[in-house]
Amino acid sequence: MKIYVVYDSEGGHTEALARSIAEGAKQVGQAEVWLHHVKEADIYELAQMDAIIWGCPGHFGTISAGLKAWIDRLGYLWAKGKLIGKVGAVFCTTATVHGGIEATMLNLITPMFHHGMIVVGLPGNIPENALYGSYYGVGVTCPVELSEDDPPNLPKENDLALGRALGRRVAEITEKLTRNS
Repeated sequence: MKIYVVYDSEGGHTEALARSIAEGAKQVGQAEVWLHHVKEADIYELAQMDAIIWGCPGHFGTISAGLKAWIDRLGYLWAKGKLIGKVGAVFCTTATVHGGIEATMLNLITPMFHHGMIVVGLPGNIPENALYGSYYGVGVTCPVELSEDDPPNLPKENDLALGRALGRRVAEITEKLTRNS
């Protein structure tokens, strides 16, 4: 079972969340997990994957330019139907509580539907999700640092727990689907 996690991160916030998602996925069965910043991610590797999870910082309720440019390069895979039936999930970080987390995640999900992917979110029976999460994926708020000299406001442990939960859920569903194929 092969899972590809790709992220855009500018200050390390989204990277920390991506790492927790990869960690959660690795906890399931024989999961092999690739974790790449969008600058190193190879779109052609996606055709060999069973699941794809992508995320970015939310910019005014939408996808960051780095991840959007990467997604826009997936036209060849779309034309050949290479991502049809693959499991997909999304995540994002924002700087403010009402910074567009769910709007960003919906914008991240849309290309997955266009590719014919099976989109997975987090259900309400996951305790961390009931308190801190969203059904569309994982979205967390990392407040803007007040000074350039301040350490980054990286995701807190409950945020990282949501990331691990999403990674596990994607891996569990992918394992069921690949076992039956």
